Amino acid sequence: MISMGIFKVCVVGAGIVGLTTALEIQSTFPSADVCLIADQFNEATTSDGAAGLFRPGISFCGPDLQITKKWIKDSYTYYNDLISDECGIKEIGGYIFSSTSKSNVQNHLLEDVVPIYRPATNGELKLCPGQWQYGSYFTTLLVECRRFLPWALNRFKNNGGRVVKKLIQSFDEIPGDFDVIMNCTGFGAKYLCKDIKMVPIRGQVIKVKAPWLQTFYYGDYDTYIIPGFEGNVTLGGCRNFDSYDVSLSRYDRAAIMERCCSLVPELSAAPVVREWVGLRPHRDPVRVHFEKLANKKIVHNYGHGGYGVTSAPGTAKHAVSILLKALSSSANSKL
Repeated sequence: MISMGIFKVCVVGAGIVGLTTALEIQSTFPSADVCLIADQFNEATTSDGAAGLFRPGISFCGPDLQITKKWIKDSYTYYNDLISDECGIKEIGGYIFSSTSKSNVQNHLLEDVVPIYRPATNGELKLCPGQWQYGSYFTTLLVECRRFLPWALNRFKNNGGRVVKKLIQSFDEIPGDFDVIMNCTGFGAKYLCKDIKMVPIRGQVIKVKAPWLQTFYYGDYDTYIIPGFEGNVTLGGCRNFDSYDVSLSRYDRAAIMERCCSLVPELSAAPVVREWVGLRPHRDPVRVHFEKLANKKIVHNYGHGGYGVTSAPGTAKHAVSILLKALSSSANSKL
């Protein structure tokens, strides 16, 4: 039995990946000293702009299909156990339509995880304007990061976790008395790790007030309409590969509004609450990996792209399992 009384862990990054990883560390090592270091928290993180629907893209991948599926399953179980307004998690149902391909409405990573995932009926294909040839209806979860992130951060603090606001630009800036570093820096890992596989995928969304809408919709060309909490609905989107532009584009705004209002025409009268632009931290595959770097022991957990909300608890669990394997192979009580 390894004594963890003086085990010290530094988690870098306070988006949804960093917070779920920090909480998983505390759950696994209750007596550990865990410090969370980040320069951005809550509404300042990329996670805050996420629509939050639990739905992995079919191209999302870890090191292999089995591990990827486990990440998704573990994440769904994690969120499902936390369903509450306080955490910002609720059940939701909706549709994905396509006029071009049946494969666009299928999802091999989700179909065996959620309670319902079935083909849309002929009548359901006519719910929204358009020549929809294919469709699926499914139930899933909605994770509102504007609620979940503060809840998770408070839970981390209440568990005895320490928080330091600081931008880490080199692992050498982290004090050497930490036994391990959990690197959850998202797109920042491109520079921190000099990882050329990290690519930004720019996204832009519009948040509107439409409390009457309780069903989500997906259409062709990255079109999505996702109801959240307090009557706010996220309209999207776009995926600009290798774009570093974080300014609002009036062209993207117009395209998003046109596509979403074509899908649900009543949205044309919905007032705009806010608009958001962010850079999704994309890496293929997502990196969850142990590394020894000089005198530092690091478990990396980054590169989730647009599916951080969907996969974070699962990759956090995997990252901690990698840490446990490293501990068990050590002859000492510390790494």
